[in-house]
This record gives sequence, C-alpha cells and structure tokens, in this order.
Amino acid sequence: MRSRKREYIYEPVAADDGPFLERGQARRFPNHVPIKRRRNLVVMSIVAVLLLIGLLFTYFVSAILVTNSSSCDTIYQGYQCQPLISHFWGQYSPFFTIPSEIPTTVPDGCQITFAQILSRHGARDPTASKTASYNATIQKIQSTARNFSGDYAFLADYVYTLGADQLTLFGEQQMINSGISFYERYEDLAKQSMPFVRSSGETRVVVSAQNFTQGFHLAKVADKASDPRADNYPYPIVVISEDAGSNNTLSHGLCSNFENGYDSKISSRALSIWAGIFTPEIMKRINLNLPGANISTLETISLMDLCPFNTVASPTGQVSPFCALFTEQEWHAYDYYQSLGKYYGYGSGNPLGPTQGVGFTNELIARMTGKPVDDHTSVNHTLDDSQTTFPIGSEQTLYADFSHDNDMTAIFSALGLYNATAPLSNTSIASVAAANGYSASWTVPFAARAYFEKMTCSGIEGELVRVIVNDRVVPLQTCGADSLGRCTLGRFIDSLSFAAGGGDWGMCFDGGGTVFVSSEKL
Repeated sequence: MRSRKREYIYEPVAADDGPFLERGQARRFPNHVPIKRRRNLVVMSIVAVLLLIGLLFTYFVSAILVTNSSSCDTIYQGYQCQPLISHFWGQYSPFFTIPSEIPTTVPDGCQITFAQILSRHGARDPTASKTASYNATIQKIQSTARNFSGDYAFLADYVYTLGADQLTLFGEQQMINSGISFYERYEDLAKQSMPFVRSSGETRVVVSAQNFTQGFHLAKVADKASDPRADNYPYPIVVISEDAGSNNTLSHGLCSNFENGYDSKISSRALSIWAGIFTPEIMKRINLNLPGANISTLETISLMDLCPFNTVASPTGQVSPFCALFTEQEWHAYDYYQSLGKYYGYGSGNPLGPTQGVGFTNELIARMTGKPVDDHTSVNHTLDDSQTTFPIGSEQTLYADFSHDNDMTAIFSALGLYNATAPLSNTSIASVAAANGYSASWTVPFAARAYFEKMTCSGIEGELVRVIVNDRVVPLQTCGADSLGRCTLGRFIDSLSFAAGGGDWGMCFDGGGTVFVSSEKL
C-alpha cells in the first residue's frame, strides 16, 4: 500500500439500468472515393475517433474524479462537517474516519496478500414506513403548532420531500469515494487485479456496489502503473436475492425465531426504556417552543432522525436546520439509543444475533484458507460451490461485498470483534470508550466499510490477519492479538469455532425461541 494520495474531483455517476453502450459500427464511405484515399480516410477517421475518445475520457475522469470543494464529505476522511454532532447520529451518520489507537498503515517489512471489504450501502432516504411516519409528524406540527420562532421558524414552511429506501446523490458519492479509497489502500494488489464483487439484492445495495466499482475503476485508470489488462470494466457483480426464503449471507431472513419470536422484540424493549429516560426534557422544550403541537416521545425521535436524513438528502451533505434543535449532549444520548437498537437487535445483546452472521463468517474462512465453504446456515451453496460465483484460491486476492447495517452488526458479532464490550445498559449511557469502541456510528454508519486483511511479514512464519473497521484497527480479542492487533491465520480461524459449528442455528426453528437473561429488566 502506498501512502501517497492523488487529487480527484468526483461527481456521482448514476447507475445505468440499461445495457452498456455498444461500440459504434464502422463508417460507410461514398463508393466513388478511390481505394487509397478511402484507406487514408479510414486511418484518419480512426485517429480522430481515438483522439476524441481520449479527450472525452480525460474530461470524464477529471469531472468525476474530484470531490466538490463545497462538500462536507471527503474521500480520505469521510464526513467532517460539525463532527461534534454529525458523528453521533448512530447508523444514520455518514461514514467518517474513526481514530485508531493502532496505526492502519502496513507495518514495516510486511506485505498485504489478501483484502476483503464488507460495506454497508451509501446514505439513503428513510424506509417507506419511516418516511410516512416522518411526513405525518411534520403535517401534525404544521397543522397544530400556534407559533414558529427562533430555531423552529423553518418548520412553518418546511416541505417534506424525502423519498423512500433509495440512495441519495450524496450516498452515491460516498460509494464512489469508497471505491477510490479501497483501490489506493490496496494499490499493490489492485493495479494487477480486479475485486470479486457481490451484493445483496436490495436496489440501494446493488447501486452502491456499482458506484463503488466506478470509483475503483477510475482510480485504477488514474494510476499509470496499473495493468490495463487487469481491468475488465464494468466488473461483474453477483447479486444475491433477498426474496423470502432465499439463502443470503448478506441479508438475514431465514431464522424464524429470530425474525418473529421472542428475540425479535428484545431491541424494542431496550429502546423503549432508554427513550423514556433521555427524551422527556427534549420533548418538554420542543412543545414549549411549538405550542399546540404536543409531540410524543416517538415524534421527538422522528424529529432527531430528520436531521441526518435531510442532511444526506443534500448532494453536498449540508447540515440540516433540524440538527440545531438539539444539543451535543442530546445527540450523544441519541447515538446511544441507536447503539442499543443494534446491540440488542443484531449484536451480542441478542441471543440469536451473532448466529445471523455465521454464514458470512464461514465464507470469509473459505476465502482466507482457499478451502470450500463449510456451512449449513444461510450460505447459498448453488453460488458458493462454483468457482465462477464464489472464486477462492491464491489467484483471487480482492473481494468486495455489499450489505446492510443490521447484517454487518450480526457479522461483527459472529466474528467476536466486540467481545470486550460489556452488555450495554438501557438506563445509563456508556461512551464509545467505555464500550471498547462499540457504537452504531462507529461500526455501521452509511457507507461503513470493514477491511479483512492477510499479510506476510519478514521474520514471521505464516500469514497474519488484521481487521479494520471504518479506518480503526480492531484488535482481535479471541485469538491472542499482538501489539498491532493481529493474529496468525491459524489462530484466527481456530477462534471462529462458533461460526464453524453453525452458531445457534438449531435454535432458529424449534418453535420456542430463546430466553434472554440480563442483569437489567428489558
């Protein structure tokens, strides 16, 4: 990996839903043109076309490969506008670089031999149910509040324009930036090869994968040392269906007791308790400033949600006026609210949460060891048993998978990345430091990315494994990590016995669910 950074201007490139453009057909020349002259014209035409293509491509690259200087988002640092609040929006925070106690650079004497990115999709509009709820909250306020003044004045004329479920332009740009970062971080591998790309089937995830590959490709084109023969763009993307009953390691849905049983309600109970603690003073202040609105606890949280969603609806990520309605301390409480939702919904706080990440973990084992996938949970063996749709071996060194925040939370738990995090209290806030690096904004923001690396180092026998989540080295806690957070490949694989054994998959279909045991009543 090289430390130098290129300067780019990047604009979002819309995903092409139709076929890729075919090459133009040969020109027909008038029959009366002499053969020699006809040949000269053909040559001149070819040269002219090539020059035009070169000029257009240069313009295209320069137009796409540079960040808008007015944008709050950057290729190398992520979102950096008003970080004292924007880095505390839970899973609705745009990706930002997390401070790392351990250097993320390649250690001296070492060489990266394998890199896998697991990425969340880019920033999106609210889900369909949430966008309806948010719109209803705005309509209620505008129809009942008797006065709009101060920081609340904008609400009088605010028009709800958020869509549902799809990527925003800001989110597309995030993924282009992510592709650039991935290329430059693993340039020594990337200039000689292409990533093998998979995506879960939701449209916003597929479009995120497409934008990532655009960024990767454009960075590769800008690298004069790259091998053009190793760039068969557009790159194939294996899309895994999210239809009901589909085996998909990038999107949960098969484990009945997790989806519909007792365990499916653990998160909502934790959220309800914490919301009842941190929202009353906020609700009181808002109702005082919007007399007659009489907003509820859930509507208070909806107004907080509208801060990040309106922010990422701006192509440049301009901070929304909704954000100024709340204090820094209140945003910390909100971030913790979202962290509780992930931890008790899909993480270690849910008895069946980590099991939802077992399938991907077993795929990672297969890729790192070059052995066939051994899994009986959510793996799609029709895909994974084929070298075409799941290549393994030394010839494939780069992988890129695209998923959702909930699934990434489950995968991190199956891998044991945050085993040092004590159970999160639902009655008092735990800072990210107290939670040993765990929070929703630190783990699964919009366009989150986790890197799984293998490296060889002089003087050390065998390969080492390192994991980096949103630019923070996460010390591997279950396999005796060294001072740089790494384990040997063998010890890392051995530490994943939970996943190798199928997790608690057998408890998914017994009809009874599981019993949650906690020191605090949920």
